[in-house]
Amino acid sequence: MQVGFHSGLRSGSLRGLAFKQARCKHTVVAASAKQSVIREIHEQLTTKKRSAVEVTQQYLDAIAKTDSTVNSYITVDGEQALAQARAVDARIAAGETLGPLAGVPLAIKDNICTAGTRTTAGSQILRDYVPTFDATAVSRLRGAGAVFLGKTNMDEFGMGSSTENSSYQPTRNPWDSERVPGGSSGGSAAAVAAHECAAALGSDTGGSIRQPAHFCGIVGLKPTYGRVSRYGLISYASSLDCIGPMAHTVEDAALLLNSIAGGDTHDATSSGRPAVDYAAGLAPALAAGGSRPLAGKRIGLVSQTLGEGVAPAIDAAVRAAARHLESLGATVEEVSLPTFGQGLPAYYVLALSEASSNLSRYDGVRYGARSPAAADLASLFAGSRAEGLGGEVKRRILMGTYALSAGYYDAYYKRAQQVRTLVQQEMVAALAEGRCDALLSPVAPSAAYRLGEKSSDPLAMYKGDLMTVNVNLAGLPALVLPAGFVPEGGAELPIGLQLVGRAFDEAGLLGLGYAYEQTAGLPAKRAPLAAMT
Repeated sequence: MQVGFHSGLRSGSLRGLAFKQARCKHTVVAASAKQSVIREIHEQLTTKKRSAVEVTQQYLDAIAKTDSTVNSYITVDGEQALAQARAVDARIAAGETLGPLAGVPLAIKDNICTAGTRTTAGSQILRDYVPTFDATAVSRLRGAGAVFLGKTNMDEFGMGSSTENSSYQPTRNPWDSERVPGGSSGGSAAAVAAHECAAALGSDTGGSIRQPAHFCGIVGLKPTYGRVSRYGLISYASSLDCIGPMAHTVEDAALLLNSIAGGDTHDATSSGRPAVDYAAGLAPALAAGGSRPLAGKRIGLVSQTLGEGVAPAIDAAVRAAARHLESLGATVEEVSLPTFGQGLPAYYVLALSEASSNLSRYDGVRYGARSPAAADLASLFAGSRAEGLGGEVKRRILMGTYALSAGYYDAYYKRAQQVRTLVQQEMVAALAEGRCDALLSPVAPSAAYRLGEKSSDPLAMYKGDLMTVNVNLAGLPALVLPAGFVPEGGAELPIGLQLVGRAFDEAGLLGLGYAYEQTAGLPAKRAPLAAMT
């Protein structure tokens, strides 16, 4: 295995594309530095400027006003949300000390179980499923006093990159209603971008938090595999699935991660490594670093993710971000990952194989809605699946079953596992001590595309996952940040950048992201469909 490091992009060498950045002896903080929405709500509640009920009602009003167009939510539970808000107000009246998430209205992706609230995974086969238990991530947020507004739309069982594969409705991008928000966590991303919640939970199997964050201009964090418990997450591909935060700012994502991270006896794949306070050190570290807060950091710009096949505006934005990171003191190197392109086909073999196994339980007997027309057991199985599952889910089950079938297992599944090992080893080597502290790349080859543009060509949609799936294969954490805007068809569309970190180094990754976010000076814009909150 070879990981190439090229000196052509070392410090100072990315200045070919102009980037205006003031240099001074003091901390560089842009005038448009982003402020934490969660911190703002917390300050309003603790100083009694507003009540939790008032804050919650404002978000419910925003949903009522805009969601008939955006379609972020499958289920909105205003009654539960207001009851939770009243409980927070009672705690404030009693003089209790509140944690930072108490009274903060959140949205939960609809494949994460919520006790007493319908959880469909975007599928008709689970249209009547009301869990009797909370996912561990939800339980921890509930314990922190968060308010749950409802469940967000998604591609059915997480299988898709546009949220067009939801069996309920397509979600629209708040920046342009004729475009997709990404997927499969498109409902959560759109809800954040449209200011229909303060922040949200999503899940990421091959980019399902990060690509929607890129399309919708928000922050998305895929944690290290095992950092957040998967208990209560409806499975797509169990060795790849992760729950993570989607938010307006890096600090907001860190505050959510503080609550949901940590080991869990209900999930044998969760890590026992102690979680840290991911938000506490962000601002102090930036201030302590003066004008070069990233001095000593080394960042690898993945060469395979730039150039041919990537929109010029995306390429330029990522290179501009690299120059800005250099201006903050980081050393940026071009890094070659020779196996990078092999990750996508390996991912689809593995993810679909696991999906064919996980979704076999939905037969109308053990789990899922039962076909009313069934005359015998065979027609019950066939009818329940035919009526309850969508076309993309059926396609992926069939492909996964084929890859696991006798005579093809070694040719497909076993070989894909071998490729996964190579991809993981190569990325870990690139991030070894003394090499890179993080890897930098685009999130997707383009900005958000139009609704229906790729729905008839599944292979074209699969190719859009090229830059995100390797992170899941390697089990590493990755952070997506807004990186600017591009003009497209009369609209200004947001685009993002991706930073990949070492396993369980979410703190370091968030620190890099925070430094970039607070100093980049990106224009402060609001999505045209966003509610006024």
